[in-house]
Amino acid sequence: MSLQQEIIDRLGVQPAINVEEEVRKRVDFLKEYVKKAGTTGLLIAISGGIDSAVVTGLCKQATNELSSETGRDYMTLGVFQPYGTQEDIQHSYEVAQAFQLKHTVETNIEDAVNEIALETEYAFKSLQIHRHLSIPGKGNVKARTRMVVQYALAFDLNLLVVGTDHASEAITGFYTKWGDGAVDITPLSSLNKRQVRQIAAHIGVPKSVLDKAPTAGLWEGQTDEGELGITYEENSDYLEGKVVSEAARKKLEKQYLKTEHKRSAIPGI
Repeated sequence: MSLQQEIIDRLGVQPAINVEEEVRKRVDFLKEYVKKAGTTGLLIAISGGIDSAVVTGLCKQATNELSSETGRDYMTLGVFQPYGTQEDIQHSYEVAQAFQLKHTVETNIEDAVNEIALETEYAFKSLQIHRHLSIPGKGNVKARTRMVVQYALAFDLNLLVVGTDHASEAITGFYTKWGDGAVDITPLSSLNKRQVRQIAAHIGVPKSVLDKAPTAGLWEGQTDEGELGITYEENSDYLEGKVVSEAARKKLEKQYLKTEHKRSAIPGI
């Protein structure tokens, strides 16, 4: 078996999807998990990107159906998490409006991130290392701080934290891993980026979000494709079993092997 087929099998990606069936399957998955966990709903951080927009739509449908079926009030909480001023935060609000979220909050992480960065630089200084926290390092602090806030909210409100990770991120290791705080449930995990886009168009994600370049928002100018040097078209083709350029195949497989620790359970002995 080729490494490409091994990756496809492991991540569970299908070469093509029926969009309506996938939406139904993933909404049912969310509903069943909420009931088993005994929680009162779902929390999704809405970045303004396509992945979180799709998850928002699935979560809202799931909690709407649960409320209707049980007579209890189930919540989808949308969380906006800018670092200071976020230029595209209107896209997050457009997503919440498109799916008629009743419950949203904005939690600005700037002060918390800056304090963590400052404490880290004090630690460097105590080690006789005189430097600032690196740009990628501070970007990772932003990601982890966002997760801390999400879980603080989720714990007291009895919600599950829903992740936006999918197979096109899993293959490259470019997703919320254990060390980032992880998440409770990932309803997109067996889809590639192209398939996420197909579902987005079907469920009514705003066009302004559909047209955006994918980014984790970790630092100014950061984009997923620019950082990895691999387009999502090539990534999706690879995960659908298609032939891609030799350069793209090598990059994807190298990244996959390099980031195995992110996909595996925490090792122990």
